[in-house]
Amino acid sequence: MARHLITSALPYINGIKHLGNMVGSMLPADVYARYLRRRGHEVLYICATDEHGTPAELAAKEQGLPVAEFCAQAHDAQKAVYDGFALAFDYFGRSSSPENVEITQHFARRLNENGFIEERAIRQVYSPADGRFLPDRYVEGTCPHCGYDKARGDQCENCTRVLDPTDLINPRSAISGSTDLEVRETKHLFLLQSKLQHEVEEWVARHEADWPQLASSIARKWLTEGLHDRAITRDLDWGVPVPADTWPELAAEGKVFYVWFDAPIEYIGATKEWADKDPAGHDWKSWWYEADDTVRYTEFMAKDNVPFHTVMFPATELGVREPWKKVDYVKAFNWLTYYGGKFSTSQKRGVFTDQALEILPADYWRYFLIANAPESDDSSFTWEHFTATVNKDLADTLGNFVNRVLSFSKKRFGAEVPAGGEPGEAEARLGEEIARLLAEYEEHMEALQFRKAAAALRALWSAGNSYLEEKAPWLEIKTDQDGAALTLRTAMNLIHLYAVVSEPLIPTTAKAMRAAFALADDTATWVTPDEAKSLTALPAGTPFTVPPVLFAKLTEDDLAAYKERFGGEPA
Repeated sequence: MARHLITSALPYINGIKHLGNMVGSMLPADVYARYLRRRGHEVLYICATDEHGTPAELAAKEQGLPVAEFCAQAHDAQKAVYDGFALAFDYFGRSSSPENVEITQHFARRLNENGFIEERAIRQVYSPADGRFLPDRYVEGTCPHCGYDKARGDQCENCTRVLDPTDLINPRSAISGSTDLEVRETKHLFLLQSKLQHEVEEWVARHEADWPQLASSIARKWLTEGLHDRAITRDLDWGVPVPADTWPELAAEGKVFYVWFDAPIEYIGATKEWADKDPAGHDWKSWWYEADDTVRYTEFMAKDNVPFHTVMFPATELGVREPWKKVDYVKAFNWLTYYGGKFSTSQKRGVFTDQALEILPADYWRYFLIANAPESDDSSFTWEHFTATVNKDLADTLGNFVNRVLSFSKKRFGAEVPAGGEPGEAEARLGEEIARLLAEYEEHMEALQFRKAAAALRALWSAGNSYLEEKAPWLEIKTDQDGAALTLRTAMNLIHLYAVVSEPLIPTTAKAMRAAFALADDTATWVTPDEAKSLTALPAGTPFTVPPVLFAKLTEDDLAAYKERFGGEPA
Protein backbone atom coordinates (compact mmCIF):
# COMPACT_ATOMS: atom_id res chain seq x y z
CA MET A 1 0.00 0.00 0.00
CA ALA A 2 1.57 3.27 -1.15
CA ARG A 3 2.16 6.03 1.34
CA HIS A 4 0.36 9.29 0.57
CA LEU A 5 2.21 12.61 0.60
CA ILE A 6 -0.17 15.57 0.52
CA THR A 7 0.68 19.27 0.22
CA SER A 8 -1.47 22.35 -0.20
CA ALA A 9 -0.42 25.71 -1.62
CA LEU A 10 1.55 27.67 0.95
CA PRO A 11 -0.53 30.54 2.38
CA TYR A 12 1.34 33.80 2.05
CA ILE A 13 2.44 35.40 5.29
CA ASN A 14 0.92 38.88 4.89
CA GLY A 15 -2.43 38.55 6.60
CA ILE A 16 -5.21 36.13 7.44
CA LYS A 17 -6.57 34.30 4.40
CA HIS A 18 -10.13 34.48 3.06
CA LEU A 19 -12.57 31.62 2.44
CA GLY A 20 -11.46 31.36 -1.18
CA ASN A 21 -7.92 30.52 -0.08
CA MET A 22 -9.27 27.94 2.35
CA VAL A 23 -11.43 26.05 -0.16
CA GLY A 24 -8.84 26.32 -2.93
CA SER A 25 -6.11 24.38 -1.16
CA MET A 26 -5.89 23.65 2.56
CA LEU A 27 -9.43 22.46 3.34
CA PRO A 28 -9.83 19.89 0.54
CA ALA A 29 -6.30 18.65 1.26
CA ASP A 30 -7.32 18.16 4.88
CA VAL A 31 -10.53 16.35 3.92
CA TYR A 32 -8.60 14.02 1.64
CA ALA A 33 -5.88 13.40 4.23
CA ARG A 34 -8.47 12.61 6.89
CA TYR A 35 -10.29 10.25 4.54
CA LEU A 36 -7.12 8.36 3.63
CA ARG A 37 -6.08 8.04 7.27
CA ARG A 38 -9.48 6.58 8.15
CA ARG A 39 -9.10 4.06 5.33
CA GLY A 40 -5.84 2.86 6.88
CA HIS A 41 -3.29 4.59 4.66
CA GLU A 42 -0.05 6.12 5.90
CA VAL A 43 -0.40 9.85 5.23
CA LEU A 44 1.88 12.86 5.58
CA TYR A 45 0.14 16.22 5.12
CA ILE A 46 2.63 19.08 4.89
CA CYS A 47 2.06 22.82 4.61
CA ALA A 48 3.81 26.03 5.69
CA THR A 49 3.65 29.78 5.60
CA ASP A 50 5.30 31.35 2.53
CA GLU A 51 7.38 34.08 4.14
CA HIS A 52 9.74 35.60 1.59
CA GLY A 53 9.25 38.27 -1.05
CA THR A 54 8.44 41.96 -1.15
CA PRO A 55 4.92 41.80 0.37
CA ALA A 56 6.37 40.40 3.61
CA GLU A 57 8.87 43.26 3.86
CA LEU A 58 6.24 45.85 3.05
CA ALA A 59 3.74 44.42 5.55
CA ALA A 60 6.41 44.40 8.25
CA LYS A 61 7.28 48.00 7.44
CA GLU A 62 3.62 49.02 7.74
CA GLN A 63 3.49 47.52 11.23
CA GLY A 64 6.83 48.95 12.27
CA LEU A 65 8.32 45.52 12.96
CA PRO A 66 11.51 43.77 11.86
CA VAL A 67 10.46 41.40 9.09
CA ALA A 68 11.57 38.29 11.00
CA GLU A 69 9.46 39.30 13.99
CA PHE A 70 6.49 40.14 11.78
CA CYS A 71 6.67 36.76 10.06
CA ALA A 72 6.92 34.86 13.34
CA GLN A 73 3.83 36.60 14.69
CA ALA A 74 1.91 36.20 11.44
CA HIS A 75 2.78 32.50 11.26
CA ASP A 76 1.38 31.93 14.75
CA ALA A 77 -1.77 33.92 13.92
CA GLN A 78 -2.40 31.91 10.75
CA LYS A 79 -1.71 28.62 12.51
CA ALA A 80 -4.28 29.51 15.19
CA VAL A 81 -6.94 30.01 12.51
CA TYR A 82 -6.08 26.72 10.81
CA ASP A 83 -6.28 24.97 14.16
CA GLY A 84 -9.71 26.55 14.55
CA PHE A 85 -10.72 25.03 11.20
CA ALA A 86 -9.47 21.64 12.48
CA LEU A 87 -6.90 21.32 9.71
CA ALA A 88 -4.95 18.22 10.71
CA PHE A 89 -1.52 19.01 9.26
CA ASP A 90 1.18 16.57 10.17
CA TYR A 91 3.40 19.62 10.12
CA PHE A 92 2.88 23.30 9.39
CA GLY A 93 6.26 24.86 8.81
CA ARG A 94 7.87 28.13 7.69
CA SER A 95 9.69 28.85 4.45
CA SER A 96 12.19 30.96 6.42
CA SER A 97 13.38 27.87 8.29
CA PRO A 98 17.05 26.83 8.29
CA GLU A 99 15.98 23.60 6.61
CA ASN A 100 14.51 25.43 3.64
CA VAL A 101 17.58 27.66 3.37
CA GLU A 102 19.79 24.57 3.30
CA ILE A 103 17.78 22.67 0.66
CA THR A 104 17.13 25.74 -1.53
CA GLN A 105 20.84 26.53 -1.64
CA HIS A 106 21.57 22.87 -2.43
CA PHE A 107 19.12 22.98 -5.36
CA ALA A 108 20.71 26.19 -6.65
CA ARG A 109 24.23 24.77 -6.50
CA ARG A 110 23.16 21.60 -8.33
CA LEU A 111 21.33 23.55 -11.03
CA ASN A 112 24.44 25.68 -11.49
CA GLU A 113 26.71 22.63 -11.72
CA ASN A 114 24.42 21.18 -14.38
CA GLY A 115 24.45 24.32 -16.49
CA PHE A 116 20.92 25.53 -15.76
CA ILE A 117 21.75 28.79 -13.94
CA GLU A 118 23.40 31.78 -15.58
CA GLU A 119 24.49 35.12 -14.18
CA ARG A 120 23.19 38.00 -16.29
CA ALA A 121 23.38 41.79 -16.20
CA ILE A 122 20.00 43.54 -16.31
CA ARG A 123 18.76 47.10 -15.96
CA GLN A 124 16.73 47.71 -12.82
CA VAL A 125 15.13 50.62 -10.98
CA TYR A 126 17.39 52.15 -8.31
CA SER A 127 16.33 54.57 -5.57
CA PRO A 128 19.10 56.91 -4.35
CA ALA A 129 16.88 57.96 -1.44
CA ASP A 130 16.66 54.36 -0.25
CA GLY A 131 20.20 53.45 -1.31
CA ARG A 132 19.08 50.23 -3.01
CA PHE A 133 17.73 48.58 -6.12
CA LEU A 134 13.97 48.18 -6.00
CA PRO A 135 12.35 44.84 -6.82
CA ASP A 136 9.23 45.13 -9.00
CA ARG A 137 6.75 45.29 -6.11
CA TYR A 138 8.78 48.02 -4.45
CA VAL A 139 7.89 50.33 -7.33
CA GLU A 140 4.39 51.83 -7.42
CA GLY A 141 2.76 54.24 -9.83
CA THR A 142 -0.07 54.78 -12.29
CA CYS A 143 -1.03 51.95 -14.62
CA PRO A 144 -0.53 52.99 -18.27
CA HIS A 145 -3.50 50.83 -19.31
CA CYS A 146 -6.29 51.76 -16.89
CA GLY A 147 -4.99 54.74 -14.93
CA TYR A 148 -5.10 53.00 -11.52
CA ASP A 149 -2.75 55.06 -9.34
CA LYS A 150 -1.66 52.27 -6.96
CA ALA A 151 -0.40 49.78 -9.54
CA ARG A 152 2.65 47.74 -8.58
CA GLY A 153 5.71 47.22 -10.72
CA ASP A 154 4.80 43.59 -11.45
CA GLN A 155 1.03 43.84 -12.03
CA CYS A 156 -1.91 46.21 -11.86
CA GLU A 157 -4.40 44.80 -9.37
CA ASN A 158 -7.19 46.84 -10.94
CA CYS A 159 -6.98 45.63 -14.55
CA THR A 160 -4.68 42.60 -13.88
CA ARG A 161 -2.25 43.58 -16.68
CA VAL A 162 1.30 42.26 -16.14
CA LEU A 163 3.72 45.19 -15.90
CA ASP A 164 7.36 46.05 -15.70
CA PRO A 165 8.39 48.79 -13.22
CA THR A 166 9.52 50.95 -16.13
CA ASP A 167 5.98 50.82 -17.59
CA LEU A 168 4.52 52.82 -14.70
CA ILE A 169 3.59 56.47 -15.02
CA ASN A 170 4.95 58.67 -12.21
CA PRO A 171 6.75 55.75 -10.50
CA ARG A 172 7.68 56.05 -6.83
CA SER A 173 9.44 53.94 -4.22
CA ALA A 174 7.07 51.88 -2.09
CA ILE A 175 9.60 52.24 0.75
CA SER A 176 10.18 55.98 0.95
CA GLY A 177 7.72 57.36 -1.60
CA SER A 178 10.62 59.01 -3.43
CA THR A 179 10.07 59.76 -7.12
CA ASP A 180 13.81 60.25 -7.69
CA LEU A 181 14.35 56.91 -9.38
CA GLU A 182 17.05 55.79 -11.82
CA VAL A 183 17.60 52.77 -14.03
CA ARG A 184 20.97 51.14 -13.36
CA GLU A 185 22.67 47.91 -14.32
CA THR A 186 22.91 45.05 -11.82
CA LYS A 187 23.43 41.30 -11.95
CA HIS A 188 21.00 38.47 -11.17
CA LEU A 189 20.82 34.71 -11.50
CA PHE A 190 18.57 33.25 -14.20
CA LEU A 191 17.11 29.75 -14.25
CA LEU A 192 17.48 28.54 -17.84
CA GLN A 193 14.04 27.03 -18.19
CA SER A 194 14.33 27.18 -21.99
CA LYS A 195 16.96 24.42 -21.80
CA LEU A 196 14.55 22.25 -19.79
CA GLN A 197 11.46 22.77 -21.97
CA HIS A 198 11.62 19.40 -23.71
CA GLU A 199 12.10 17.47 -20.45
CA VAL A 200 9.21 19.29 -18.78
CA GLU A 201 6.99 18.60 -21.80
CA GLU A 202 7.78 14.89 -21.61
CA TRP A 203 7.12 14.84 -17.88
CA VAL A 204 3.78 16.66 -18.20
CA ALA A 205 2.75 14.38 -21.07
CA ARG A 206 3.18 11.35 -18.79
CA HIS A 207 0.86 12.82 -16.14
CA GLU A 208 -1.61 15.27 -17.65
CA ALA A 209 -4.17 12.66 -18.72
CA ASP A 210 -4.70 11.80 -15.05
CA TRP A 211 -4.94 15.40 -13.84
CA PRO A 212 -8.14 17.48 -13.77
CA GLN A 213 -8.68 19.31 -17.05
CA LEU A 214 -8.05 22.64 -15.30
CA ALA A 215 -4.54 21.64 -14.21
CA SER A 216 -3.51 19.99 -17.48
CA SER A 217 -4.82 22.82 -19.65
CA ILE A 218 -2.91 25.47 -17.70
CA ALA A 219 0.31 23.46 -17.83
CA ARG A 220 -0.10 22.82 -21.55
CA LYS A 221 -0.79 26.52 -22.22
CA TRP A 222 2.47 27.55 -20.55
CA LEU A 223 4.42 24.92 -22.42
CA THR A 224 2.84 25.88 -25.75
CA GLU A 225 3.84 29.51 -25.19
CA GLY A 226 7.36 28.31 -24.39
CA LEU A 227 9.40 28.35 -21.19
CA HIS A 228 11.48 31.49 -20.75
CA ASP A 229 14.63 31.92 -18.71
CA ARG A 230 13.61 33.52 -15.46
CA ALA A 231 15.42 35.67 -12.90
CA ILE A 232 15.50 33.76 -9.60
CA THR A 233 17.18 36.39 -7.41
CA ARG A 234 16.02 39.70 -5.97
CA ASP A 235 17.45 42.69 -4.11
CA LEU A 236 15.81 42.17 -0.73
CA ASP A 237 16.87 42.10 2.89
CA TRP A 238 14.69 39.06 3.63
CA GLY A 239 14.96 35.72 1.85
CA VAL A 240 17.16 32.69 1.26
CA PRO A 241 20.65 34.15 0.70
CA VAL A 242 22.55 33.36 -2.46
CA PRO A 243 25.35 31.04 -1.21
CA ALA A 244 28.69 32.83 -1.02
CA ASP A 245 30.65 29.71 -1.86
CA THR A 246 29.13 29.66 -5.34
CA TRP A 247 28.33 33.32 -6.13
CA PRO A 248 30.54 35.44 -3.82
CA GLU A 249 29.93 38.73 -5.64
CA LEU A 250 26.13 38.42 -5.59
CA ALA A 251 26.20 37.22 -1.99
CA ALA A 252 28.26 40.28 -1.01
CA GLU A 253 25.60 42.46 -2.64
CA GLY A 254 22.94 40.81 -0.46
CA LYS A 255 21.04 39.03 -3.23
CA VAL A 256 18.40 36.53 -2.13
CA PHE A 257 16.44 33.94 -4.08
CA TYR A 258 13.11 34.90 -5.58
CA VAL A 259 10.22 33.69 -3.45
CA TRP A 260 8.83 31.54 -6.26
CA PHE A 261 12.13 29.67 -6.40
CA ASP A 262 12.33 28.78 -2.73
CA ALA A 263 8.61 28.47 -1.88
CA PRO A 264 7.93 25.10 -3.62
CA ILE A 265 11.18 23.75 -2.19
CA GLU A 266 9.66 24.47 1.24
CA TYR A 267 7.44 21.41 0.83
CA ILE A 268 10.66 19.43 1.18
CA GLY A 269 12.05 21.88 3.74
CA ALA A 270 8.95 21.62 5.94
CA THR A 271 9.14 17.83 5.79
CA LYS A 272 12.70 18.07 7.05
CA GLU A 273 11.50 20.49 9.76
CA TRP A 274 8.96 17.81 10.76
CA ALA A 275 11.67 15.15 10.89
CA ASP A 276 14.13 17.36 12.77
CA LYS A 277 11.57 17.64 15.59
CA ASP A 278 11.76 13.84 16.02
CA PRO A 279 14.83 12.53 14.16
CA ALA A 280 14.50 9.08 15.73
CA GLY A 281 10.90 8.64 14.62
CA HIS A 282 10.64 10.59 11.35
CA ASP A 283 12.53 10.01 8.12
CA TRP A 284 11.94 12.99 5.83
CA LYS A 285 14.05 11.80 2.95
CA SER A 286 12.08 8.59 2.40
CA TRP A 287 9.11 10.77 1.42
CA TRP A 288 11.03 12.85 -1.10
CA TYR A 289 14.15 11.08 -2.36
CA GLU A 290 14.03 7.92 -4.49
CA ALA A 291 10.35 7.67 -3.52
CA ASP A 292 8.62 7.23 -6.89
CA ASP A 293 7.67 3.61 -6.19
CA THR A 294 6.66 4.07 -2.55
CA VAL A 295 4.90 7.46 -2.34
CA ARG A 296 1.79 8.84 -4.03
CA TYR A 297 2.14 12.66 -4.04
CA THR A 298 -0.98 14.85 -4.36
CA GLU A 299 -0.92 18.67 -4.45
CA PHE A 300 -3.90 20.97 -3.83
CA MET A 301 -4.00 24.53 -5.16
CA ALA A 302 -6.05 27.24 -6.83
CA LYS A 303 -5.57 27.79 -10.54
CA ASP A 304 -3.22 30.77 -10.18
CA ASN A 305 -0.63 28.51 -8.54
CA VAL A 306 -0.85 25.75 -11.13
CA PRO A 307 1.89 26.98 -13.54
CA PHE A 308 4.46 27.13 -10.77
CA HIS A 309 3.73 23.58 -9.60
CA THR A 310 3.18 21.86 -12.95
CA VAL A 311 5.91 23.58 -14.95
CA MET A 312 8.36 25.74 -12.98
CA PHE A 313 9.02 23.54 -9.95
CA PRO A 314 9.18 20.33 -12.00
CA ALA A 315 11.75 22.10 -14.20
CA THR A 316 13.76 22.87 -11.08
CA GLU A 317 13.53 19.28 -9.85
CA LEU A 318 14.49 17.90 -13.26
CA GLY A 319 17.42 20.27 -13.52
CA VAL A 320 19.07 19.21 -10.27
CA ARG A 321 19.55 15.73 -11.77
CA GLU A 322 18.68 14.03 -8.49
CA PRO A 323 15.76 11.63 -7.82
CA TRP A 324 13.48 14.04 -5.95
CA LYS A 325 9.82 13.08 -5.81
CA LYS A 326 7.61 14.96 -8.26
CA VAL A 327 3.89 15.42 -7.99
CA ASP A 328 1.65 12.59 -9.20
CA TYR A 329 -1.70 14.37 -9.07
CA VAL A 330 -2.47 18.10 -9.10
CA LYS A 331 -5.92 18.92 -7.73
CA ALA A 332 -6.59 22.40 -9.09
CA PHE A 333 -9.53 24.61 -8.14
CA ASN A 334 -11.22 27.55 -9.78
CA TRP A 335 -12.16 30.66 -7.78
CA LEU A 336 -14.67 30.99 -4.99
CA THR A 337 -16.14 34.46 -5.56
CA TYR A 338 -18.02 36.75 -3.20
CA TYR A 339 -21.37 37.55 -4.83
CA GLY A 340 -19.66 37.08 -8.19
CA GLY A 341 -16.74 39.41 -7.41
CA LYS A 342 -13.22 38.66 -6.26
CA PHE A 343 -12.29 38.02 -2.67
CA SER A 344 -9.37 40.34 -2.05
CA THR A 345 -6.86 40.15 0.78
CA SER A 346 -5.41 43.57 0.00
CA GLN A 347 -8.83 45.26 -0.30
CA LYS A 348 -10.44 43.30 2.59
CA ARG A 349 -13.35 42.18 0.41
CA GLY A 350 -15.25 39.07 1.43
CA VAL A 351 -15.24 36.80 4.48
CA PHE A 352 -11.88 36.03 6.05
CA THR A 353 -11.21 32.84 7.93
CA ASP A 354 -10.78 34.40 11.36
CA GLN A 355 -14.05 36.31 10.90
CA ALA A 356 -15.80 33.12 9.83
CA LEU A 357 -14.82 31.40 13.09
CA GLU A 358 -16.08 34.39 15.09
CA ILE A 359 -19.53 33.84 13.55
CA LEU A 360 -19.96 30.06 13.58
CA PRO A 361 -17.98 26.89 14.41
CA ALA A 362 -15.68 25.41 11.82
CA ASP A 363 -17.90 22.53 10.70
CA TYR A 364 -20.52 24.92 9.29
CA TRP A 365 -17.84 26.39 7.02
CA ARG A 366 -16.07 23.12 6.24
CA TYR A 367 -19.25 21.47 5.00
CA PHE A 368 -20.51 24.46 3.01
CA LEU A 369 -17.17 25.06 1.30
CA ILE A 370 -16.63 21.42 0.32
CA ALA A 371 -20.24 21.03 -0.83
CA ASN A 372 -19.73 24.08 -3.08
CA ALA A 373 -16.07 23.65 -3.98
CA PRO A 374 -15.14 25.48 -7.23
CA GLU A 375 -13.99 22.38 -9.08
CA SER A 376 -15.35 22.55 -12.63
CA ASP A 377 -16.15 26.29 -12.59
CA ASP A 378 -15.98 29.30 -10.32
CA SER A 379 -18.58 29.19 -7.57
CA SER A 380 -20.09 32.12 -5.70
CA PHE A 381 -20.41 32.62 -1.97
CA THR A 382 -23.60 34.40 -0.93
CA TRP A 383 -25.04 34.65 2.54
CA GLU A 384 -28.40 33.47 1.21
CA HIS A 385 -26.88 30.28 -0.16
CA PHE A 386 -24.81 29.70 2.96
CA THR A 387 -27.84 30.14 5.25
CA ALA A 388 -30.01 27.83 3.13
CA THR A 389 -27.33 25.13 3.05
CA VAL A 390 -26.74 25.24 6.79
CA ASN A 391 -30.45 25.07 7.57
CA LYS A 392 -31.37 22.35 5.09
CA ASP A 393 -28.37 20.02 5.13
CA LEU A 394 -26.81 20.48 8.53
CA ALA A 395 -29.57 21.59 10.87
CA ASP A 396 -32.52 19.70 9.33
CA THR A 397 -31.16 16.65 7.52
CA LEU A 398 -28.39 15.68 9.96
CA GLY A 399 -28.83 17.59 13.20
CA ASN A 400 -32.57 17.13 13.53
CA PHE A 401 -32.28 13.41 12.73
CA VAL A 402 -29.78 12.87 15.53
CA ASN A 403 -31.74 14.94 18.03
CA ARG A 404 -35.18 13.47 17.45
CA VAL A 405 -33.95 9.85 17.40
CA LEU A 406 -32.01 10.12 20.65
CA SER A 407 -34.49 12.38 22.43
CA PHE A 408 -37.51 10.20 21.57
CA SER A 409 -35.72 6.97 22.45
CA LYS A 410 -34.54 8.33 25.80
CA LYS A 411 -38.05 9.51 26.60
CA ARG A 412 -39.75 6.18 25.76
CA PHE A 413 -37.05 3.57 26.44
CA GLY A 414 -34.47 5.22 28.70
CA ALA A 415 -30.83 6.12 28.13
CA GLU A 416 -29.75 2.80 26.59
CA VAL A 417 -30.08 1.51 23.05
CA PRO A 418 -33.36 -0.44 23.06
CA ALA A 419 -33.48 -4.09 22.02
CA GLY A 420 -36.66 -4.45 20.01
CA GLY A 421 -37.42 -7.08 17.44
CA GLU A 422 -35.46 -8.60 14.58
CA PRO A 423 -34.70 -6.53 11.45
CA GLY A 424 -37.27 -6.88 8.70
CA GLU A 425 -37.79 -5.89 5.09
CA ALA A 426 -37.53 -2.14 5.74
CA GLU A 427 -34.18 -2.60 7.50
CA ALA A 428 -32.90 -4.81 4.66
CA ARG A 429 -33.85 -2.17 2.08
CA LEU A 430 -32.21 0.51 4.23
CA GLY A 431 -29.01 -1.53 4.52
CA GLU A 432 -28.79 -1.96 0.76
CA GLU A 433 -29.40 1.75 0.20
CA ILE A 434 -26.80 2.76 2.78
CA ALA A 435 -24.26 0.36 1.25
CA ARG A 436 -24.89 1.80 -2.22
CA LEU A 437 -24.57 5.42 -1.08
CA LEU A 438 -21.49 4.69 1.00
CA ALA A 439 -19.79 3.07 -1.99
CA GLU A 440 -20.68 6.14 -4.05
CA TYR A 441 -19.22 8.40 -1.35
CA GLU A 442 -16.00 6.37 -1.31
CA GLU A 443 -15.77 6.47 -5.11
CA HIS A 444 -16.01 10.26 -5.19
CA MET A 445 -13.51 10.70 -2.36
CA GLU A 446 -11.02 8.40 -4.09
CA ALA A 447 -11.44 10.46 -7.27
CA LEU A 448 -11.06 13.76 -5.34
CA GLN A 449 -14.48 14.91 -6.53
CA PHE A 450 -15.42 16.86 -3.44
CA ARG A 451 -18.78 18.32 -4.42
CA LYS A 452 -19.98 14.89 -5.48
CA ALA A 453 -18.62 13.37 -2.27
CA ALA A 454 -20.52 15.93 -0.19
CA ALA A 455 -23.68 15.20 -2.17
CA ALA A 456 -23.29 11.47 -1.51
CA LEU A 457 -22.76 12.13 2.18
CA ARG A 458 -25.87 14.31 2.23
CA ALA A 459 -27.78 11.46 0.56
CA LEU A 460 -26.60 9.11 3.31
CA TRP A 461 -28.03 11.46 5.91
CA SER A 462 -31.28 11.78 3.92
CA ALA A 463 -31.66 8.01 3.77
CA GLY A 464 -31.93 7.97 7.56
CA ASN A 465 -34.69 10.55 7.49
CA SER A 466 -36.59 8.60 4.82
CA TYR A 467 -36.37 5.43 6.90
CA LEU A 468 -37.59 7.28 9.98
CA GLU A 469 -40.54 8.75 8.10
CA GLU A 470 -41.40 5.35 6.67
CA LYS A 471 -41.33 3.57 10.03
CA ALA A 472 -42.71 6.51 12.09
CA PRO A 473 -41.73 5.14 15.51
CA TRP A 474 -43.81 7.81 17.25
CA LEU A 475 -46.86 6.04 15.77
CA GLU A 476 -45.41 2.54 15.75
CA ILE A 477 -44.90 2.57 19.52
CA LYS A 478 -48.66 2.78 20.08
CA THR A 479 -49.23 -0.70 18.62
CA ASP A 480 -45.82 -2.37 18.37
CA GLN A 481 -43.34 -1.42 21.07
CA ASP A 482 -40.72 -3.93 19.89
CA GLY A 483 -41.05 -2.61 16.34
CA ALA A 484 -40.52 0.97 17.51
CA ALA A 485 -37.50 -0.13 19.54
CA LEU A 486 -36.04 -1.82 16.45
CA THR A 487 -36.58 1.33 14.40
CA LEU A 488 -34.79 3.48 16.98
CA ARG A 489 -31.95 0.99 17.42
CA THR A 490 -31.46 0.96 13.64
CA ALA A 491 -31.55 4.76 13.52
CA MET A 492 -28.95 4.94 16.31
CA ASN A 493 -26.71 2.64 14.30
CA LEU A 494 -27.10 5.09 11.44
CA ILE A 495 -25.99 7.92 13.72
CA HIS A 496 -22.89 5.95 14.65
CA LEU A 497 -22.17 5.22 10.99
CA TYR A 498 -22.64 8.90 10.15
CA ALA A 499 -20.16 9.78 12.90
CA VAL A 500 -17.51 7.51 11.40
CA VAL A 501 -17.86 8.40 7.71
CA SER A 502 -18.64 12.13 8.11
CA GLU A 503 -15.40 12.78 10.00
CA PRO A 504 -13.37 14.00 6.98
CA LEU A 505 -15.85 16.85 6.36
CA ILE A 506 -17.19 17.69 9.84
CA PRO A 507 -14.70 16.28 12.37
CA THR A 508 -15.92 18.12 15.47
CA THR A 509 -19.55 17.15 14.89
CA ALA A 510 -18.54 13.58 14.07
CA LYS A 511 -16.71 13.37 17.39
CA ALA A 512 -19.78 14.68 19.25
CA MET A 513 -22.05 12.13 17.53
CA ARG A 514 -19.70 9.29 18.36
CA ALA A 515 -19.29 10.43 21.95
CA ALA A 516 -23.06 10.19 22.43
CA PHE A 517 -22.67 6.41 22.72
CA ALA A 518 -20.73 4.72 25.52
CA LEU A 519 -19.69 1.88 23.23
CA ALA A 520 -16.90 -0.29 24.56
CA ASP A 521 -13.88 -0.63 22.23
CA ASP A 522 -15.24 1.85 19.69
CA THR A 523 -12.12 1.83 17.53
CA ALA A 524 -13.58 1.63 14.01
CA THR A 525 -11.99 4.14 11.65
CA TRP A 526 -14.27 3.30 8.73
CA VAL A 527 -17.34 1.27 7.79
CA THR A 528 -17.26 -0.66 4.54
CA PRO A 529 -20.39 -0.89 2.37
CA ASP A 530 -20.76 -4.58 3.27
CA GLU A 531 -20.46 -3.82 6.98
CA ALA A 532 -22.96 -0.98 6.63
CA LYS A 533 -25.70 -3.32 5.43
CA SER A 534 -26.22 -4.92 8.83
CA LEU A 535 -26.34 -1.72 10.93
CA THR A 536 -25.46 -3.62 14.10
CA ALA A 537 -22.41 -1.77 15.44
CA LEU A 538 -24.41 -0.58 18.48
CA PRO A 539 -25.75 -3.53 20.49
CA ALA A 540 -28.84 -3.20 22.64
CA GLY A 541 -28.04 -1.91 26.09
CA THR A 542 -25.34 0.54 24.97
CA PRO A 543 -25.70 3.67 27.13
CA PHE A 544 -26.16 6.96 25.28
CA THR A 545 -26.67 10.63 25.97
CA VAL A 546 -28.45 13.27 23.92
CA PRO A 547 -25.79 15.73 22.69
CA PRO A 548 -26.43 19.49 22.54
CA VAL A 549 -27.87 20.81 19.29
CA LEU A 550 -25.34 19.93 16.60
CA PHE A 551 -26.22 22.75 14.21
CA ALA A 552 -28.28 25.82 15.03
CA LYS A 553 -30.66 27.02 12.35
CA LEU A 554 -29.80 30.44 10.99
CA THR A 555 -32.57 33.02 11.08
CA GLU A 556 -33.56 35.95 8.90
CA ASP A 557 -32.06 38.18 11.58
CA ASP A 558 -28.76 36.27 11.29
CA LEU A 559 -28.80 36.69 7.53
CA ALA A 560 -29.48 40.42 7.82
CA ALA A 561 -26.67 40.82 10.36
CA TYR A 562 -24.15 39.00 8.14
CA LYS A 563 -25.05 41.09 5.13
CA GLU A 564 -24.88 44.30 7.12
CA ARG A 565 -21.40 43.43 8.38
CA PHE A 566 -19.92 42.08 5.14
CA GLY A 567 -22.18 43.49 2.45
CA GLY A 568 -24.54 41.62 0.18
CA GLU A 569 -22.59 42.29 -3.01
CA PRO A 570 -18.95 42.88 -3.94
CA ALA A 571 -17.54 46.33 -3.31
